[in-house]
Amino acid sequence: MTELQIYSQNEISYEEFETRDEIEESPKSPHKRLSQFIIATCMLLTTIIFSQTPMVQRTFFYPLHYRESIDTYSARFNVDRNLAAAVIKNESNFDRRATSYVGAIGLMQLMPETAAWISTQLDEDEFDAMNLYESDVNIRYGIWYLATLKDEFDGNDILAIAAYNAGSGNVRGWIEDYHWAEDFSDISAIPFPETRAFVRKVLDARSKYHELY
Repeated sequence: MTELQIYSQNEISYEEFETRDEIEESPKSPHKRLSQFIIATCMLLTTIIFSQTPMVQRTFFYPLHYRESIDTYSARFNVDRNLAAAVIKNESNFDRRATSYVGAIGLMQLMPETAAWISTQLDEDEFDAMNLYESDVNIRYGIWYLATLKDEFDGNDILAIAAYNAGSGNVRGWIEDYHWAEDFSDISAIPFPETRAFVRKVLDARSKYHELY
């Protein structure tokens, strides 16, 4: 074998060796992709597990701001504190400045007309819709309204929550049209999709608040 042939064979082997190294180090190689997948999976699982800890749940997912007002008016009007917190969570996510596209205001998303009526029922002399942005006022009115709806529907939480979202007139109509009993519990039978979703989310959040607090 000539020196030229030896050199050529060595050169080819060297080039193949370099190519093999590049493939092994390439981020698209099977080994590299598997390592990245394992790392990503571990990070995802760690995040999921960490997010389920009570401290993280209370801080980021189910806060309980304005607790003093919620406790005070829940006790005064005989409403489950966790239910009140769940309504606030789903209506405004505890943003006292929240305003909906239809004009509902504040933490418990009260319509000014409804709030004006509530103020008369509470024997308050003057009503100003801007006061609904004040946390204590909004929570007082909202929890009183929840208590009134629970009384109207004989303590049925599902019907009361549905009425909070869709109005008691609609719920009364459904009871009459579909012959619902006082112990109605079939959330899937509620005609309005938005109201069905609202009831489910509030009940789920109430369970979480009960668990966390």
